[in-house]
Amino acid sequence: MNVDLDKEGFLKHLKDWSPEVAAIIAEADGISLTPDHWRIIELTREYYERYRLSPAARIIVNLIKENIGPEKASSLYLMQLFTGRPARMINKISGLPKPSNCD
Repeated sequence: MNVDLDKEGFLKHLKDWSPEVAAIIAEADGISLTPDHWRIIELTREYYERYRLSPAARIIVNLIKENIGPEKASSLYLMQLFTGRPARMINKISGLPKPSNCD
């Protein structure tokens, strides 16, 4: 699959995103996507469609709380699924721009 990525691995063109591209990006970062990952990716993409902003970690946690349940609404849960800097990784895999508060 041939898509343009920036030097940090984010898609240059949002229209290039697909579930297949998401899986390739995730695998390149050592993540094998599960249904739990996909639900968060869906929520993140829905948020972006609505607000045209890549959500930060706090917003993602709130989306999980509202749509999945409070038992999974924590930064620790996100780190277990997406490692390191989860908001950055979630947006990257979701094909969205890097959140403005990420280095």
